[in-house]
Amino acid sequence: MDRIKFIRNFSIIAHIDHGKSTLADRFLEITKTVPEREMAEQYLDDMDLEREKGITIKAHAVRILYHYKDGNFYIFNLIDTPGHVDFTYEVSRSLAACEGALLVVDAAQGVQAQTLANIYLALENRLKIIPVINKIDLSRARPKEVSQQLIDILGVKSDDISFVSAKTGEGVPQLMENIVKNIPSPKGDINKPLQALIFDSDFNPYRGVVAFTRIINGSIKKGTVIEMMAKNVSTQVEEIGIFTPKMFPLNKLSAGEVGYMITGFKDVQKVGVGDTITDKAFRASSPLSGYKEPKPMVYCGLYPVDGGQYELLKDSILKLKLNDSALFFTPEISPNLGFGFRCGFLGSLHMDIVMERLRREYDLDLLATIPQVAYKIKTGTGGDIVVKNPADFPTNVQINKIEEPYVKATIYTPAEYIGAIMDLCTEKRGEFLNMSYPSPAQVHLEYEIPLSEIIVDFFDLLKSKTKGYGSLDYKLTGYKESDIVKLDIKLAGETVDAFSFMIHRDKAYNRGRELAKRLKELIPRQLFEVAIQIAIGKKVIARETIPARRKDVTAKLYGGDVTRKRKLLEKQKAGKKKLKRFGKVEVPSEIFKSLFKME
Repeated sequence: MDRIKFIRNFSIIAHIDHGKSTLADRFLEITKTVPEREMAEQYLDDMDLEREKGITIKAHAVRILYHYKDGNFYIFNLIDTPGHVDFTYEVSRSLAACEGALLVVDAAQGVQAQTLANIYLALENRLKIIPVINKIDLSRARPKEVSQQLIDILGVKSDDISFVSAKTGEGVPQLMENIVKNIPSPKGDINKPLQALIFDSDFNPYRGVVAFTRIINGSIKKGTVIEMMAKNVSTQVEEIGIFTPKMFPLNKLSAGEVGYMITGFKDVQKVGVGDTITDKAFRASSPLSGYKEPKPMVYCGLYPVDGGQYELLKDSILKLKLNDSALFFTPEISPNLGFGFRCGFLGSLHMDIVMERLRREYDLDLLATIPQVAYKIKTGTGGDIVVKNPADFPTNVQINKIEEPYVKATIYTPAEYIGAIMDLCTEKRGEFLNMSYPSPAQVHLEYEIPLSEIIVDFFDLLKSKTKGYGSLDYKLTGYKESDIVKLDIKLAGETVDAFSFMIHRDKAYNRGRELAKRLKELIPRQLFEVAIQIAIGKKVIARETIPARRKDVTAKLYGGDVTRKRKLLEKQKAGKKKLKRFGKVEVPSEIFKSLFKME
């Protein structure tokens, strides 16, 4: 019997908080994949951060054995994916390992920004999409209205849409039947040379790199000598198996199956997500297409508070990159912060999650500089300079123009908040593109907005102004000329590079004033007066002064002529004048911590 026709590989995709993980829980519960005593909410979300924030950060794979009404057992290889825009790359990698996708939409909220983005990703991968309207048990659910939205967008019939309540289990058994009937089985050939796609990986401190793979063609057994086709390195497979959802070893994996293999590699750089695994003895002629390289959108510097932890930070980032291939980093040195790394992220939430994982999983105490985007500078010689770090801003060349990245922001909001959202976009230097009404109560807005305005607080403000109902998706559209300046912070005449950042000229003065006041509160008083200056080039746009710490040099006097007192005060005055000229301000690491946390 041809086993491959009983396999169904699919992902669950949706906007954030539309019930993906809860639906996965019901699948595990109905099929008894996880014993009842071990079952918990969001079972596949095994990171503490995922449970605390209530979001999926990493894609999670699991094999489910489903007994269909025709008497046969079907293998469901399910991948639960993140819903936030910052983790779209996780979704795209998961979809490449599947033939189908369950598109989950909240019956109360309807189609949201990330719903559309996920639809386009699934269509690009030529997947069979099963629309699922979830949370039909809610009192404010609008299943008919939401189903019409899906019919208009996908061109499906109303009979193609599944109506479920992942919380209560209503409609889930019928959905599982739809998966068998509508999602095609894999098309791989077990007799061809081995081709396995690495869609994710992890690091085990005892056993080395664990590669999560989808077998496209051929088969693999424990002990097979495999080759990573892109990295051109070989190893003997120590163990292969499946996710149940815990790692469960098997003797063999064949075409169409999803599982893991323990490579034995201790060097994390020898395994790359998107690489093709083949049998060294029966080698495939060409690798699989892999994935598009993700492009970082937000950059910041990461430094250990304790300089002795630099090597630990380096090893930790390498291991984390194995599990998060959208993370980019290069070493850098700061005069103020020492040795660290310039890291690239897909967005501000991605940046926060990476830093929190480094702190929790590797016990690192970190400093992070102000988040920045990459700017393109056109010089007088006709060359282009890409600046990801304000310290690299050119000062000795003629600058013709500076371009900053722009994104197309797609916003869904209830109609009552349209005015507040348009004001927010205008305040963030957004340019209006389009507006439509998917339903009488919901508005779809499109704006072109500088990425630098999105990464700071845009998402938080959007949620605040729409009482949590607004949703955002954005996509890089290119670069546009802008009046960008570099703000330098000087303490006692010395520029502190770690504080510098790039900003639009119209917002530079207000940000400079805020920063100067904040630094005045944070920097401890010295024995001499310290000037805090915020400058654009040689022009100072804001200034604050930290008064000198007063020491009573006359306290030891117990009598005598007043001239003795004057003499000591004059001597102190001369000393303070000299200190002001030659003294240096030592900035404690706690100040960087407080300031960058604020930013």
